[in-house]
Amino acid sequence: MQRHFDLELDELKRQLLRMGRLVERAISASLEALETLNAVAARDVVAADRAIDELENALDERCLDLLALKQPMAVDLRFIAMSMKISTDLERMADLAVDIAQRVIELAGKPLLKPLVDIPKLAALSKRMTSEALLAFVEKDADAAAGIIMMDREADRLRNLIQKELMEDFMAKDTSVAPRAIPLLLIARHLERICDHATNIAEDVIYMVRADIVKHHPERLNPE
Repeated sequence: MQRHFDLELDELKRQLLRMGRLVERAISASLEALETLNAVAARDVVAADRAIDELENALDERCLDLLALKQPMAVDLRFIAMSMKISTDLERMADLAVDIAQRVIELAGKPLLKPLVDIPKLAALSKRMTSEALLAFVEKDADAAAGIIMMDREADRLRNLIQKELMEDFMAKDTSVAPRAIPLLLIARHLERICDHATNIAEDVIYMVRADIVKHHPERLNPE
């Protein structure tokens, strides 16, 4: 009986990782579309989101079945519960990739307001945090998860820097540039939110491994 349950947990893990790979692909594709202002590629990101939504539903159903039928305890219970939370964060990250793609569609055909400098830095950070959060989940690495949480400060800094530049150096001086500035402001916000969701996943990994709630408690990230 336990052997069969272990196999079901392994399948749940594979399903979650499959969803994670699709989300990583969506984020990368939306950012590639941004680099070239490719509206066709951006629309492909929007169209691909349905598969991620369906996978989230299937994963949640599997988790609920396991909880109801197997009545897991301790670490297995935490794994299943955190899998549901992680799937929700992944689905929202995919939605944010769609949001970025929609901003690209708005910008396509217009000259960029300025060369992209800090947005690519924030984009690279969002991709790194997403990838490393999934790896921490796979390897049940609470220490790596703690490191991901600390990266979120840099994401906030970059978002604030982008917003300050666009609002003070461009929109405040010339309101006519708003149609080109606002999509960039939103993209920065979308990227920072992706980093927030990667942080959520890292927090879930720590709870799964240590049974320790670190959200709003940074002092617990590196226990002695």
